[in-house]
Amino acid sequence: MLDIKFIRENAQKVEESAQNKGYKVEIKKLLEVDKKRRDLIGEVDKLRSKRKEIAQKRDEKQGQKLKKELKRKEDELEDLNEDFYKLIREVPNLAKEDVPIGKDESQNKTIREVGRKTQFNFKPKDHLELGEGLDLIDIERSSKISGSRQSFIKNELVTLEFALIKFAFEILNKEGFVSIIPPVIINKKAVEGLGYVEYERGEGYKLDDQYLVGTSEHSVVPMHMDETLDVKNLPRRYAAFSTSFRKEAGSWGKDTRGIFRLHQFDKIEMVSIVNPKDEEKELEFLLSLEEKLVKALEIPYQVVEMCTGDLGFPTAKKYDIECWMPGQNKYRETHSVSTTTDFQARRLNIKYRNGDQTGFVHILNGTAFAIGRTLIAIMENYQQKDGTIEVPKALQKYTGFSKIPS
Repeated sequence: MLDIKFIRENAQKVEESAQNKGYKVEIKKLLEVDKKRRDLIGEVDKLRSKRKEIAQKRDEKQGQKLKKELKRKEDELEDLNEDFYKLIREVPNLAKEDVPIGKDESQNKTIREVGRKTQFNFKPKDHLELGEGLDLIDIERSSKISGSRQSFIKNELVTLEFALIKFAFEILNKEGFVSIIPPVIINKKAVEGLGYVEYERGEGYKLDDQYLVGTSEHSVVPMHMDETLDVKNLPRRYAAFSTSFRKEAGSWGKDTRGIFRLHQFDKIEMVSIVNPKDEEKELEFLLSLEEKLVKALEIPYQVVEMCTGDLGFPTAKKYDIECWMPGQNKYRETHSVSTTTDFQARRLNIKYRNGDQTGFVHILNGTAFAIGRTLIAIMENYQQKDGTIEVPKALQKYTGFSKIPS
């Protein structure tokens, strides 16, 4: 949520930023409601003050008259507050000034490519052909019990998943991240505080009045909801593993082959809660950790900066890491890292205290590993001519084997 004072002083800028992100907002209507609300708050405060004076004079008749008028004004204010918060919550976060303006992902900006694209002296297979051939992936049987976009992961691929988890937590714990396995069910207040419109579009799974998380970030970020944190204890960094759930309602017909885009998947997510002055430095730090993890696997990748039209509702700036996938002959997203500045903190009421001063923290998040997509990248880049799959050296001490046999 943006600061209403900032919106009043920068109405055109806020409206243009929303349009650049692809959102239509009612700034004029919001400011009209805001003015009425402020005027009414002034009237209510005066009536309350006057009522106290009359109570001291013990003028019962005048007191009853004021009581009725105050009740009417308070009811009116309650309605205006409802309208105000509905409108202000529909305003997305501002994109940072240096974010490239663009309509969609086609206008994202490649920052750098790292590593040479894997070359083979044979025709490479994609992950599904490899997975089914080596009895690592079973989509046919999963579809019988769970429908589309589901999978059984089996045998050595399960061991490889746990190796990725152990490896990531070992790296992140050394960097001061607190390990967490969070709940995967969150309430409506948490969802509204996060500001992800995907839930409102029906892309998340709903259970009565609760929701399944689309990533562990969705339960970790609201963990400090309605808290004030001592600035001396910032940054707070969390590394969280969870199973995540998405309907993929907007992805009909997209990535239907294999395990790239599933309804249920595992992720390790990083969340940082920081002093606002450290936010930009933290974004680069999280990106550097993501690159460190991918480099350790020796998988070619590129770093891409998202344009305004490819930023989420609460996001101010975002980078993706796309790993090279020989089976598709292109880079595909495996990691993202973003800052929401103080947008989520305002909605969730997460503050910091520095002496006598308080302010809203800044919140960032990033992917350590999207497990399924990382497994795809390993399988496709490490496949051998004889049908086996080598295990990245960084993971071999966790797997206990160096190769998945044919």
